[in-house]
Amino acid sequence: MKRFHVHMHVQDLQRSIGFYSQLFGAEPSRVESDYAKWMLDDPAVNFAISTRGSQPGIDHLGFQVDDEAELASIKARAAAADMHLLDEGETTCCYARSEKHWVTDPQGVAWEHFHTLEAIPVFREAQASEGAKPACCAPESIPAVSQAAATASSTEPGCSPKPRGKPLGIKVTAGPPKTSCC
Repeated sequence: MKRFHVHMHVQDLQRSIGFYSQLFGAEPSRVESDYAKWMLDDPAVNFAISTRGSQPGIDHLGFQVDDEAELASIKARAAAADMHLLDEGETTCCYARSEKHWVTDPQGVAWEHFHTLEAIPVFREAQASEGAKPACCAPESIPAVSQAAATASSTEPGCSPKPRGKPLGIKVTAGPPKTSCC
């Protein structure tokens, strides 16, 4: 079974937990000081919120699957459609150890495809051992976009480029990370 996944950044975790608990008619299945998650069956969704983002809103979308075979099937479809993906393999993020990869849609929205292996006590093990507070699910390195795309996105008046903070999953050439503006 596939479960749709949505991860949003929020400013006030407790207020958001109250809102989404009322909206979903259910309490979160996991709550941490910076994170909450609902595993709903109707609709089948893994809805997570965290205070780790730079601004409120949708961080990424995705599909959580029940086993390795389903994850391999999604990955094969991405490869057959010539989607460039970032394969993280087994990694830790959002208080879980998972096998995952990322693709990006034509608008630049990151899609996470993952199979959760187990719950863990920290948000992300690598940064926890270093004492850092990482952005949500950001990989160790962020792929770059083409120089032309980076230049185009940073030339709007009044905008200062900000790293996207998510894997882009697109074919890359040398250049700075993708930016989002105003």
